[in-house]
Parts: sequence; C-alpha cells; structure tokens
Amino acid sequence: MAGAAAKRTVATGATGAIVVYGIPNCDTVKKARVWLEQHGVEFEFHDFRKAGVSAPLVKGWLKDVSLDSLLNRRGTTWRGLADDVKASAESEAGAIALMIEKPSVIKRPVVVVDGRVKTLGFSAENYAALFD
Repeated sequence: MAGAAAKRTVATGATGAIVVYGIPNCDTVKKARVWLEQHGVEFEFHDFRKAGVSAPLVKGWLKDVSLDSLLNRRGTTWRGLADDVKASAESEAGAIALMIEKPSVIKRPVVVVDGRVKTLGFSAENYAALFD
C-alpha cells in the first residue's frame, strides 16, 4: 500500500482487537503479516518467542481450536524433541506445558480477533474471507 493510503480497521466487535501470535522469522508469519499490512488491517504482533505464552492464553485458544491443530507436530522443533517429551504432549496438560516451554511448537501464526482464535497458519483465501 502506498504510504498515504488510509488504513482500514476490520469490523470486529467492541474492541476490534486483532493480535497475531508468532515468531517474526517464520516464513508463514512473515506472509501473514505482509498480507495484513498490504490490506490495511491493523493488528498487534505478539512474538511468543520473546514475550512467551501463558497457560491461560493457550487454554483460551483451545476453546476455539483443537489441540491437534494448535500443536505443530510437523515442524523442526517437534522433530528435534526427545520421544519422552513428545509422549508427554499426548495429554492436554503436557501439551500446554510444552507449548509454554517451547512456543515454537505452536502452529503459527495464531490470529486472534476479540479474544477468539479465528485462524491458524496462513492462507490468502482464508484471510480475505476473514478480513475483506
């Protein structure tokens, strides 16, 4: 977008708060942030490697998405874990503890609108449907 172009805020309810959770050097997070910026969607970025995540935050996300969706079992962080650590993530409590300790096992980005997870990962089509 051109610098003089007006930003538009998505109608998201009372607070209109959009938070993108992720890691800045993740390619998928980069794509999501660029798409949002190019489409004038105002959002806050939460770097969960630096700022972390908490048990209440993750539990809140699990009200909107399944544990299997949120826990990224395909990434390099997961593949590098010891088998006993992977096994501990089979329970919700163990998975939450792992996500707090190693947030890079969380599928990213996590896009939260008004406190609710709206999407995981990035798809231009999904973002267009959600924000345009």
